[in-house]
Amino acid sequence: MGSERAEMRKRQMQVHQEAAASVLEVHHKMGNTPTNASNACCFCWCCCCSCSCLTVRGEEETTQRSTFEQRPEENSNCEESLKPNLDEARSWAVLFERLMKSAAGRSCFRQFLRTEFSEENMMFWLACEELKKETNKTVVEEKVRQIYEDFISILSPKEVSLDSRVREVINRNMLEPTSHTFDDAQQQIYTLMQRDSYPRYINSSAYTDLLKSLEEPPPEP
Repeated sequence: MGSERAEMRKRQMQVHQEAAASVLEVHHKMGNTPTNASNACCFCWCCCCSCSCLTVRGEEETTQRSTFEQRPEENSNCEESLKPNLDEARSWAVLFERLMKSAAGRSCFRQFLRTEFSEENMMFWLACEELKKETNKTVVEEKVRQIYEDFISILSPKEVSLDSRVREVINRNMLEPTSHTFDDAQQQIYTLMQRDSYPRYINSSAYTDLLKSLEEPPPEP
C-alpha cells in the first residue's frame, strides 16, 4: 500500500511538471516567455518537491502562511461564536447559499466539516473570498502563492480535491496571478460542499442540537 501511494504521488508530480512545462512552451512560442521561465516549477509555484522556492521559507513567510487559520470566525466553535436566532438557523436547511452567507452558519458548518476531516474545503473557500477583496498587485501575488501551497499543492496536508481540468486552469492562471486565479477551483469546492457535506450537516445531530438549544427558553435570572 505504501509503495502504491508513493508511486501515485510520483505520477501526480510528473503530471504537474509536464503541465507547467507545456504552458511555458506555449508562451515561449508566442514570444511571452517569462524572465524566470528557465525554472518552470518556480515560476508557476507548482508542487515539485525538488523546488527550493517551496521548501525553504523564512520565519516571516511561515507566519504569513498561517493567516487563513487565524481568523476569529474560522477558529470559533459554533457555541463560542455569536449564535444565530432560530429563524436564521432554520433558514440554513432551505438553501446552502443562506448558510454560506451567514458568519454563524459558516462557523457551525466548519466545525462539522472538521469532524469529517474536510475542514480544508471551507478554509480554501474563505481564503479565495479574502483574495477577491484584495486590490494590491503585490499582495495578490503573495496570497495566490500561499493559497496554492496551502490548498492546491499535492504535497500539502490540506490539499483540496480538484479535477484535472481545474488544475490545468490554475496552472495557466499562475503565470499571471490575479484576485480571480482560483475562481474555477472555488466554485468546484463550493459545489462539492453543497452536494456532499451540506446534506449530512442538515441531517446531523450537530444541527438538530443547535436548533433545540435555540428553541429552549433562556433560564430565568
